[in-house]
This record gives sequence, C-alpha cells and structure tokens, in this order.
Amino acid sequence: MGIWDTIHDLVEAAVPWSTAEAEAPAEDNDSSEEEAEEEEDEEEIEDPKEKLEEECKNSKACAPAKHHFDECVERVTGAEDSGESKEDCVEEFFHLAHCASQCAAPKLWSVLK
Repeated sequence: MGIWDTIHDLVEAAVPWSTAEAEAPAEDNDSSEEEAEEEEDEEEIEDPKEKLEEECKNSKACAPAKHHFDECVERVTGAEDSGESKEDCVEEFFHLAHCASQCAAPKLWSVLK
C-alpha cells in the first residue's frame, strides 16, 4: 500500500457522502398522498424584509438615492441603444439598497418580535 492509497482512504473516510451505497426505499402511494396534503397545508411564509425594503425604496428617506439610480438607468439604457455603453449603475444600486436596508432595519425588528 503506497502513500497515495493511504491518502485516498483518508479522503474517503473524511467525505462519506461522496458515494451513495444505500438503496432508495420503495414509495408507497399512501405516503405520497400524505406528503402532498402536508405541502398543501404549508403556506409560503412571506419575508417581511422584502416588503419593508420595497416600501423604503419608494419612501421620502430614499428618494435621492432612487432618483440617482433611475437617472443612471435611463442614461445607461440610452447609451446601450446608441451602442456606446461604458457605464453601469452598480454603485447607484448599492446606494439605494443600503438606504432601503437602513430604513427597513428598525421596522423589521419590530415585526419579527
């Protein structure tokens, strides 16, 4: 047994999920129906952060950042139409996202408590 065999054995021991050796259990129609009913019962929980951030993006507090972002988007799409696009709006987007996050954070904690 060489050094590479030893290393290979150590890697296999450390990564047990690399090979699947078990067989999948047989599916029962009764259990699949129960699972379907459970999935129907579970409702998708909405993330309040997204809703609060959207409200904040359109609020007076983030109006300057949104204005700069909207202007940039218009400028870049106009430049793309003419074929001379050398700018993107990443910086403006991050400013708007930061503003929305800062605005939504205190409101979010009150909703989560």
